Amino acid sequence: MSKQSIDTALAALEALRSSPTSPETVAHLRKALKHRNNYVASKAAVLIAELGARTLVPDLIDAFDHFLQNPIKSDSQCWAKSAIAKALMDLGHDDAGIYLRGMAHVQLEPVWGGREDTAATLRGTCALALVHCRLDPVSIEKRLVDLLSDTEKAVRIDALRAISQFPDAPLLLRVKAIAGDPFPEVTGQCFASLLDISSDDVDFVARFLDIQHGDLCFEAVAALGACRKPPGIAALIACWREQLNPELRAAILTSLGASRDATAYEFLLSLMANASFETASAAMTSLARSRFIPGIRRRAAAVVESRGHTRLTAAFEQAFAEPS
Repeated sequence: MSKQSIDTALAALEALRSSPTSPETVAHLRKALKHRNNYVASKAAVLIAELGARTLVPDLIDAFDHFLQNPIKSDSQCWAKSAIAKALMDLGHDDAGIYLRGMAHVQLEPVWGGREDTAATLRGTCALALVHCRLDPVSIEKRLVDLLSDTEKAVRIDALRAISQFPDAPLLLRVKAIAGDPFPEVTGQCFASLLDISSDDVDFVARFLDIQHGDLCFEAVAALGACRKPPGIAALIACWREQLNPELRAAILTSLGASRDATAYEFLLSLMANASFETASAAMTSLARSRFIPGIRRRAAAVVESRGHTRLTAAFEQAFAEPS
């Protein structure tokens, strides 16, 4: 198809927003799902979800199964199937069948030097959707655990996010974190999910706050700051005081600055007031991440003024500069 014809089809879809509930709109969307261009079909699926057109759920399922046939030719890059699965999830479709088919789909497409699996987003989306399906929890968890050995890290991360919604999730997340993964960010998702569930696992995540754990220590730093829970912030501050590695200490200050936690802010302000220029400047740069929160800029300015340090004042003006 020519680019012009595709652009025309996309424009026609966009125009449907002006009459979202009309029979003509439903008919057009149904037809667009069968469009021979998979990108147009994917945009139709997105619009169906946005308009809440639940009457088109059977059409979405039919289109999904169509794009599973000869998938590399009919749905290059897996655009249509991924969008359809997301649309069905957003519309509350809870029949597990289509998601199980999606989770099992691998689409190896030719790329320079080999082949690439383009179905990772589809498998991850289906994993997240499966959690809310009419299927017994044990069967769902078994399917999700199977995905922890998926070749694509993005799928493993989505599987962990899905697993975290089950009552026994902390045990499974701990096991995966201890077992490790070739990619630190996968273990980082274990940390984030554990801390999102409860503060009880702060001590477990804090075990990794040592540079001997390599990149995992930075994943732990990020997770503890993002959880915004007092024990997590306390663990980061204690680690900063005990550790000597400059990269780890810098990462902790950055995480504290982004945490939006009052205790973290007080710690950073205390460093600005009492530490060496290098440490005070690093703390200030981290605090500047939250400069738009009421009172932060004013308090930081007061600390800098009280020190009367020319270089620190210049650093403050740069870090806290108003956007142009």
